[in-house]
Amino acid sequence: MGRIEKAFGGAVRKPLFVGFTVAGDPDKATCIRIVRALIAGGTDILELGVPFSDPVADGPTIQKADERALAAGTTPGTVFDIVREIRTESDVPIVFLTYYNIVHRRGIERFYHEAHDAGVDGILIADMPVEESEEVCAVASRYTIDPIFLVTQTTSDDRITKIAAKARGYLYLVAVLGVTGVREQISAGAIDLLHRVRMHTPLPLALGFGISTPAHVQTCTHAGADGVIIGSAIVEIVERNLLYPDKIEQELHDYVTGMKQAAAAPIIQ
Repeated sequence: MGRIEKAFGGAVRKPLFVGFTVAGDPDKATCIRIVRALIAGGTDILELGVPFSDPVADGPTIQKADERALAAGTTPGTVFDIVREIRTESDVPIVFLTYYNIVHRRGIERFYHEAHDAGVDGILIADMPVEESEEVCAVASRYTIDPIFLVTQTTSDDRITKIAAKARGYLYLVAVLGVTGVREQISAGAIDLLHRVRMHTPLPLALGFGISTPAHVQTCTHAGADGVIIGSAIVEIVERNLLYPDKIEQELHDYVTGMKQAAAAPIIQ
């Protein structure tokens, strides 16, 4: 049983907190401090964005984080180094969010081999359609890395079935129509998507995109989400405190702790 499956596999249902940050933002050393703060705050699964020059699924906040990381010289090799550093002190499940061009340029076999050796548990390639995933999924299986897929509100039931057949670990359900970024509320469409996908698979379902407040978290978990994924709100904390790493750490720790408490809050009938 892999780390992701173990994280979701407790005897008592406990929605997980998946925390996202861009690897190498704003630089390697500060990123490692950010990751430590996320883990110390209670992050159940760590999602690392591999910085890319054209992150089409991401809004301005994460795009700027990618730009900062790339300007600091972050490469896929740097990202693997960050994972290896984390693995010296934590067994938290680690998932990459990346784009196909990055994987293809390094070589699919090489990328997954290096990811496995560093300690990566899952990889989500945001712009890879399930219909074109055969080779990647085969390589992922050889290296015991879970292929994570996105499911959106416009995904048909037929495609959900195809995605569920290929996916491992969990499914990433996109809670909004559009790119990543903080939103004011969780749409009814996100909850409808959660219920619709649940009919097609027993895999854990995690909602992401636009989630940023305790109320958002409770809306998702009370509707039956197995996890919530928060990225832009975390990256915003980093962005507004770029000159104050100690403040970044404290704010992130407190933020994650608050979100975890919201996820664990009992459902009031």
